[in-house]
Amino acid sequence: MITRAELAANAALKRDRAFGCLIGLAIGDSFGDQARSPENHILYGISRDLYATVSWSTDDTEFALLTAQTLIGCRGELTTEAVVEAWRTHILGQGDLGPKGGESEINAARNLQRGILPPYSGMDNSYNESDGAAMRIAPIGIVCAGDPDRAARLAAVDAQISHDRNGIWGAQAIAASVAVAMVGATVDEVVTTGRRYIPDDSWLGRSFDRAMAIVDKARDVWEAWDPLHQQLWTGYRANNAEAISEVYALYRLTRGDFVDGIIYGGNFGRDADTIAALLGALARQRRSVVGISMGPAGTPLRVMAGLFGSVRQHRRSRYPARLDKEDASACRALPGLYRRSGHRGRREPVSRAYCLKGDTSNDLR
Repeated sequence: MITRAELAANAALKRDRAFGCLIGLAIGDSFGDQARSPENHILYGISRDLYATVSWSTDDTEFALLTAQTLIGCRGELTTEAVVEAWRTHILGQGDLGPKGGESEINAARNLQRGILPPYSGMDNSYNESDGAAMRIAPIGIVCAGDPDRAARLAAVDAQISHDRNGIWGAQAIAASVAVAMVGATVDEVVTTGRRYIPDDSWLGRSFDRAMAIVDKARDVWEAWDPLHQQLWTGYRANNAEAISEVYALYRLTRGDFVDGIIYGGNFGRDADTIAALLGALARQRRSVVGISMGPAGTPLRVMAGLFGSVRQHRRSRYPARLDKEDASACRALPGLYRRSGHRGRREPVSRAYCLKGDTSNDLR
């Protein structure tokens, strides 16, 4: 691994790894949501690419961008007050989240509307042990590159608005793992770093260790496939004890490879969008797909173009809440995505990048 100071001194590497983490998360999120759809199952069985003309995001990408925007607003000095204010501005301002958020986020938003603040907004939440905090936490790992302790500390600050116990510990593990991945940690170092922030005597800790034991015995991903599904299954597919353990298991089995991780994660079933999203965020080797040239951080240009898309005609989108003009520069670093809405599967823009002018796909070099 390099040091945090060495990464900070290398502007190109710093940007490449930060951008790669966010884009990897977005691609994994979109791919996982497509791969688990009935349409993809009918057409392809196993999905191997983003097949739609445009792609969409789910709450994984949307809330990760909210975390990024919050960090930008407080210049990395994250506080409970900053998190609450960001949710009030960008989440509560939209009214009923409906299909725009996961159950943990919807319940947290309702608690805030009732005047219930963190940590009680997370404690008094029926879904507070979901992967809803872990899915949005990668930007904290980027900001805390090389400093997993700080990443875990800030992750708890963010996560407690919607989560408690296992829900917070899973977010801390992912944030810490991203922090060391940013400075070039090996696959084993990424995994052991994440495990360090999960209490041994916890549901997540026991499930994590069970997953690692399965991986230790397996010769390849296929030999581990059924045992991971059978041994980690919970009654709620987005439960942290299941989903986060599966993320680390597949990360080890694919040795941190970007393409393999997303394809296996997206086809894993269960909470596939979050599993693939976190594998994309953690990926170490962003290699090309045959015949596709590479964009920033080694992601395929064809996939990048589909994710960015045109935002010219969507600048007045109300989803998510409108950003002030001064936020436009921050938007340029973040992808403009589409998501599948609840209305007859229609795809609608959900990007903060509506404030940009022109077609952002022209920015790809």
